[in-house]
Amino acid sequence: MSFALLLQLSASLTFGLILGALFFGGLWLTIRNLQKVSHPALLFLASALTRTILAISGFWFIGVWLDESARWQRLTVCLAGFILARMICTRMIRTDQPTFSGKSV
Repeated sequence: MSFALLLQLSASLTFGLILGALFFGGLWLTIRNLQKVSHPALLFLASALTRTILAISGFWFIGVWLDESARWQRLTVCLAGFILARMICTRMIRTDQPTFSGKSV
């Protein structure tokens, strides 16, 4: 494996982590602010569209970045970074107390 490919793969992993942090962090912020706005559906729709466009654009950028060689490897590593960011965000945001008791009213 060449040094250039290793550099591209490490940049792809970092970019995937950043994309995932923006996507799932944005989702967390949206959910936290839904009760504070007068039109929660509009906020959720705008957030979902923005986060999706950002993620798709990021993956597209990684797919066509630099040369045509190792394209699928860069995309795979970027996706791994995105999933890793999801796992990190989930662990950071998780609360110890459940919000739903399971009791019927």
